[in-house]
Amino acid sequence: MRVRPSRVRRLRIRKATGNVALAASVLAVVGGFLAIQKTVTLVVEGRPEAVRTMSSNVGELLDAEGISLASGDLVLPPEWAPLTDGMIVRVEHGFVGDGSEPVSPLGVGVWVMEGVTGSPAMLAARSTEDWFSAGAAAGQQAVVAAHVVVMGKDHDVLTNAATVGELLSAMGIEPDRNDRVLPSPSAPLKQNADVRFASIDVGVRELRVAIPFTTFTEYTDDLDPGQVRIVRQGSDGVMLERYRVRRVNGEIVARDLLGRVVVEEALAAQRLVGREDQGAGSQVGEASWYSFAPGDGLTAAHPWLPFGTVVTVTNLANGNSVQVVINDRGPFGGRVIDLSDQAFARLAPLSQGVCQVRLVW
Repeated sequence: MRVRPSRVRRLRIRKATGNVALAASVLAVVGGFLAIQKTVTLVVEGRPEAVRTMSSNVGELLDAEGISLASGDLVLPPEWAPLTDGMIVRVEHGFVGDGSEPVSPLGVGVWVMEGVTGSPAMLAARSTEDWFSAGAAAGQQAVVAAHVVVMGKDHDVLTNAATVGELLSAMGIEPDRNDRVLPSPSAPLKQNADVRFASIDVGVRELRVAIPFTTFTEYTDDLDPGQVRIVRQGSDGVMLERYRVRRVNGEIVARDLLGRVVVEEALAAQRLVGREDQGAGSQVGEASWYSFAPGDGLTAAHPWLPFGTVVTVTNLANGNSVQVVINDRGPFGGRVIDLSDQAFARLAPLSQGVCQVRLVW
């Protein structure tokens, strides 16, 4: 036998059913609100801000944010463009310049918007290109996304530039004939283009290099054997070296020596040493050789020994010796003597270049 619910129970059932319907209505309203609400990035004068909005197009968004526009202001996408979630909206006041820059059919010069990456940027690029191609004047420049590497730094940009050169110019970069640009500045700018710019500078750099002084030793009987007396202190000289320097993005990658000029000759120190052997003077240091020595045979260049001085040169590494006659001046780079190639060959192979020697005269 079926029992009918009491009147109180029927009232409770009706109340519960009404609450469920009310909750469903609230959820539907909230769901609809969330469905039409969008999050966009609003960039005004280069300052980005995330904005949650229910506006249906760009113009409504600007009105809601209290942004007024004047002639010459740039709005990208245009005010009539519908808003989509994740879109980037750019506003630049007084964007149109003095006429020196190229002007598009919209009355706006070539522009670049930086700091946009990922799918929102691609969405903005694709959407803007669609807006420009639908109902716009023939020849309208398309908007593309590009990855630009400038002097080693990455930039993700949106631009309406038609060529690589226009893009770089809009970024404030004017390559010269030494700079490296890939693709070339005249190449058409394609969607998702990868553009690379390297600044290359070639110039001449001068360096002042110290020339170490040598020590002139004179033996005397006026001092006890081995006793040393300094007659004159030595001082370093100065040599000017000129290099051709190549820099890439500010860093030196190549340096070629162009020449050397002695600005100030080194002043040799002089000392007296109590005589222990039969030598009149001696010097220890590095010897080098050169093939264009004046005269023939066993000759050498010395910074200050009188021409005609006969000097015995001994290789300290192997004991080989040779006697040479001084008939030229040099070297001036810190070495004590420059031997003719024939003389140097008596001490060491020419391929060795330099050797440590003792001079006695």
